[in-house]
Amino acid sequence: MGEADDILRVELLGPQHDRSGFASGVEPLDRYFQTQAGQDARKKMAAPFVLVLKDGSVAGYYTLSSTAVRLPDLPEATVRKLPRYPLIPATLLGRLAVDRRCQGKGYGRFLLADALYRAVRSEIASFAVVVDAKDEGAKNFYERESFLPFPDQPMKLFRPVADIEALFK
Repeated sequence: MGEADDILRVELLGPQHDRSGFASGVEPLDRYFQTQAGQDARKKMAAPFVLVLKDGSVAGYYTLSSTAVRLPDLPEATVRKLPRYPLIPATLLGRLAVDRRCQGKGYGRFLLADALYRAVRSEIASFAVVVDAKDEGAKNFYERESFLPFPDQPMKLFRPVADIEALFK
């Protein structure tokens, strides 16, 4: 194992993770993590994953869940390659945030790579990973990571799983 493996680990949110002091600077993401993430995990509404530092503190988190995309919502070039089902299965990367104390260290990209890897590894069918960007900064982050906007919903983006699979080969 390399040095990074000894320092960083991503694991499912559990009662051992202290969420109370988490502060990313985006109030809805902080409030969700502090008050709702545990309940969503217990009720199987989302799978929250946390980036844990060597000292046990939480540096960031993301959530994954199942979703579906309406075929007409996708770009025409993408639709041409798909079967004509009314709904296409996808994986929702619902939230992703890094604590302020850890920002600027590449942890956001690390969390995104972990989320994409888990989405690709899943045995559940998923055409794409979908995100709803909270603001222009988040949208730009995902676009830099090769996510494509939905034609009529510019803050909603997707990246085909086939594209993601190529990253991990």
